[in-house]
Amino acid sequence: MDAAQLRERWRDVEAPRWATPLVAAAGFLLVPWVVLLVIALPATHRAAHWDIAWGGFDVLLALLLLAVAVTAWRRSPWLESTASATAALLFADAWFDTLTASSGTELSIAIVEALLVELPLAVLCLLLARDGEHRLVHR
Repeated sequence: MDAAQLRERWRDVEAPRWATPLVAAAGFLLVPWVVLLVIALPATHRAAHWDIAWGGFDVLLALLLLAVAVTAWRRSPWLESTASATAALLFADAWFDTLTASSGTELSIAIVEALLVELPLAVLCLLLARDGEHRLVHR
């Protein structure tokens, strides 16, 4: 199946009628939940398995970055999805690295890493995702 056929096939796919209201309701219900969390949760929290959580996150991020490279190289239809997921994790990584830094030095390193590595890579992934369909059609 060539790219034009693939594009036509997915053009006719529609989400179930119940999906849009369900996702919208989830988004609206999340707002009071966030307010409750901000009010109720303590400013600090000690977490077990912190090292495994971050190590596992970075392993997943490394695998996704490699998947973006492979899908871009192969001009795969999976490029858009893979690059979008990778961008989301890179934004989350920058956010949590910065907010969980415990000292001035840690915070400085987190900010520099976010500005020079994570956020530029995330933007690159979003650009690859945006151009993925265009590249597929014109290959």
